[in-house]
Amino acid sequence: MQNTLVPHSFHIPVMGLGYTVDTPIKVARFGISSVVSIMDDQLLEDMRKIHSKNFGIPFNPIEENEEDYRARRITAYLNFLQEIIDQQIQALREEEKPENIKQYLELLPQENSLSTLFSEWETAEAKDKLILMEKIRNGIVAGSVDVNIMTKVDKINRNQKGEELPREFSDALSALRGFANSRLNGSVVFSAGMNPALFSYAEQFKDFFPDESGIIRKGIILKVSDYRSALIQGKFMAKKGLWISEFRIESGLNCGGHAFATDGFLAGPILEEFKINRQSLFQTLKETWQQALLEKGISSPETPTTKISYQGGIGTAREDAFLRKYYELDGTGWGSPFLLVPEATSVDRDTIDRIIKAKNSDFYLSHASPLGVPFNNLRNSSGEEQRIQRIQKNRPGSPCYKKFLTFSTEFTEKPICTASRQYQNLKMKSFEKGEISPTELNETLEKDCLCEGLGAPAILANGEIPRRNLSAVTICPGPNLAYFKGVFSLKEMVDHIYGKVNLKLELDRPHVFIKEAELYLNYLKKEFQKLLPESSPKQSSYLEKFRKNLDQGLKYYQDLVATVQLDSEEILEKMKKQLSDLLNETERLQAPHTQEYTLSEQ
Repeated sequence: MQNTLVPHSFHIPVMGLGYTVDTPIKVARFGISSVVSIMDDQLLEDMRKIHSKNFGIPFNPIEENEEDYRARRITAYLNFLQEIIDQQIQALREEEKPENIKQYLELLPQENSLSTLFSEWETAEAKDKLILMEKIRNGIVAGSVDVNIMTKVDKINRNQKGEELPREFSDALSALRGFANSRLNGSVVFSAGMNPALFSYAEQFKDFFPDESGIIRKGIILKVSDYRSALIQGKFMAKKGLWISEFRIESGLNCGGHAFATDGFLAGPILEEFKINRQSLFQTLKETWQQALLEKGISSPETPTTKISYQGGIGTAREDAFLRKYYELDGTGWGSPFLLVPEATSVDRDTIDRIIKAKNSDFYLSHASPLGVPFNNLRNSSGEEQRIQRIQKNRPGSPCYKKFLTFSTEFTEKPICTASRQYQNLKMKSFEKGEISPTELNETLEKDCLCEGLGAPAILANGEIPRRNLSAVTICPGPNLAYFKGVFSLKEMVDHIYGKVNLKLELDRPHVFIKEAELYLNYLKKEFQKLLPESSPKQSSYLEKFRKNLDQGLKYYQDLVATVQLDSEEILEKMKKQLSDLLNETERLQAPHTQEYTLSEQ
């Protein structure tokens, strides 16, 4: 199964298409786990070519006219990653000079057993040093390399004659097949909700089921926003004999990339619900799973394990430690801050400089995604500059080469992307005819080509030029990145996570709970502003439900702050005032004529 013995308490989540595409090559040898997006097979092929050259490995290209090329490219890249990491770990274990193992050990959390052994080794007599060092070498393990499939990116593909291919050749199913057929020892992270066809397709691959020894060679991780989602998706999987090795809870708004807002539920109450119901969830899934395996004639391990972790907006060691200990989590995810760590992620220097120069207001929730989902964006990115320049030249939209997000049939029989030049020209004509509002047009023109913009930085950071010279970068950091200023070494960031050092963050950075609450309140206020007097009862009722959930979440935090030492006294006092202000604002919001609408509807 995926590496359950990883020595670190944090992982680096997937970021964009390219920001973490080669992160495992950089950090897995230090025991740090990370996640690679496998949605863009062209990018993976380009990265395999680049790194094959770097490592002196022969590169045999997989062309687009070859059968099942998408899945095969993904398999080839993941096999390449596994090969490189295996070599790196073997070299580290065979390293003759102990000081060359020191970097691995210095990055570990202080409570790790290898850290203790190394302290003993440093003061031991010569005769004991060999024995201790042998124990240390044997304890060195790689971080887990997991892959991300965004379930909503699942276009049906066609062959070169234009004929629709069978369902298993869709983007998401091909990506899953590419992972399942690889030698990679990791898990697949499903994000963005339920995709029954994709989840059911996992049944086709034996590595997702226990073997004769009870070992599940490839794990399944679900990224979820709340407990209900975890239970529904987990049971769907369990009924097919598929075990969930981890639930990764992600903040709806205080995260990078696409933002999937909950109905006003905040991180604290969500984590509390997982903490209270953890055993019940585990037992329900275990019983359903074992029954499904029995029906398939497969023996089930007696003690499967399911981890629970959280990611989204964590910025200090105190926040990290509190979340893990109070909510009994198995780990945390630290994403956006690692965009400023060249030793860990692939970000071109120009983009790093833009991040550092950006103001808090430059990090915003946009309409940039062709998926129609709110998307975290950076106002001063080169991708945004290019988008605006194209509009100014009366050439809005992007050339559409990769076509991963071609879902709109508003104007055409064959689906096209809403960020494409073709779609945006057609939308402009609709506006000129008076068929759409200026607001709708502006939201359309805000769409950006994520396929190119999120992949370009990986190529640029490795000193190469992207195909077709499309080098404008789209970056999707979480709001938390606004408070990190500077370029950091891997050791500096990891030491910051574990509280060995404290990086200087912007002084106005609020606690992770407060920041998320502010984001939700701002989101709600914008939704209220969209309501018109003639809005439907359903719309008003939904926003009132959202407001009540947010209100309850803020009161939960008030109780928590009053009873638990979750941070320093100074921060606690600041949080009390901030929570009071947020509550006052929330309680002043009210959907227009909610009761009146409800009565008239009846």
